Amino acid sequence: MEKSPDAFRTISEVADDLGLPQHVLRFWETRFSQIKPMKRTGGRRYYRPDDVELVRAIKHLLYGEGYTIKGVQRLFKENGARAVVAAVRGGVALSPSQQVLALENDEEDETGIEASVEVLAEEEAAEPAPEAAPASPQASARLAEIAGELADCARILRAARSL
Repeated sequence: MEKSPDAFRTISEVADDLGLPQHVLRFWETRFSQIKPMKRTGGRRYYRPDDVELVRAIKHLLYGEGYTIKGVQRLFKENGARAVVAAVRGGVALSPSQQVLALENDEEDETGIEASVEVLAEEEAAEPAPEAAPASPQASARLAEIAGELADCARILRAARSL
């Protein structure tokens, strides 16, 4: 028997549905204050449909888009969880400024900023956002130059940290 889409789900049902271990969901609860399943006596968790959508969006951003936990936290802080979930659900790409914030270098990630800058430069050169006016060749060249400078800054900062 299939549950109604509006029914509450146990942690095992959510984990099975998303293909994640239950301990990952518990860990994410400690990292994302937006995940608030209802807890009954004995600590049994019941996820509301909105909780499931939020976890699904987090999974997509972390595993599908390659964001870090800090990056997703920053996305939620800057845009709100509902906006991020709606963007993920609707397949809307995040704007380049949002991507830079979310893909920012973590101390454990040696190539985070360089990779982010390269991805953004490639995306900017490949296709402008639908709502944006087409970039002029001079603007595209300037953006590529800035991206290179940012990558150089990242290398210098990394070298300074290792001293």
